[in-house]
Amino acid sequence: MHLFYQPKLKNGLLELSQDETRHATKVLRLGVGDQVEVTDGKGTRATVEFTEVSKRSCLFQVVEEKTEPRPILPKVAIAPTKSIDRFEWFLEKAVEIGVSEICPILCSNSERKTIKQERSEKVLLAAMKQSQRNWLPKLHPLTSYSDFIAQATEPLLIAHCREGKKSSLTNSLETESWILIGPEGDFSVEEIQKAMDKGATEIELGKSRLRTETAGIFALSAMNFLKG
Repeated sequence: MHLFYQPKLKNGLLELSQDETRHATKVLRLGVGDQVEVTDGKGTRATVEFTEVSKRSCLFQVVEEKTEPRPILPKVAIAPTKSIDRFEWFLEKAVEIGVSEICPILCSNSERKTIKQERSEKVLLAAMKQSQRNWLPKLHPLTSYSDFIAQATEPLLIAHCREGKKSSLTNSLETESWILIGPEGDFSVEEIQKAMDKGATEIELGKSRLRTETAGIFALSAMNFLKG
């Protein structure tokens, strides 16, 4: 069954947004009496039936509704890649695999200095619907590495290619931790030290040198698999 998004579903707003209406009417050609599923991205999912359909709006009534608790999933702080396509690929796959929060970080070796927040949020939303999830991950605005470290209140797992006493993910698995993934030029020595001063654990992601987006996906996959 097709899945749509209405963030105010729980507040009784029984109408699709203009973007969702366009998809329902022009792409899927749905009409009055058709049933679809709608999620608010905060755990509530409902089977609904369209009661009024036009080019500008789709009204519906709830047939059945259920709510699931927020899943315990890892979080990722990652330096956006120079290629925006590769960064958006990471966002899409991260949602499909399972992530609760993503914070793009601006590091000293970062090649990309900006991202389009609205565009990135649309990528997350599309991936949530495609993967049939009911929780939309939180996307933080692009944050300087120093500010992120200063604000961090949960355990940090930092992956880097420099020398260090590193642990494997199997020995440092905490699903409420932030996984830190640096840019193609890696974290600087100073950035690694800042994380260590904050109590971070250095981790390794195998013997191969991975691209930024690959490292992020590898770490998320491992943590989700290991937690069962």
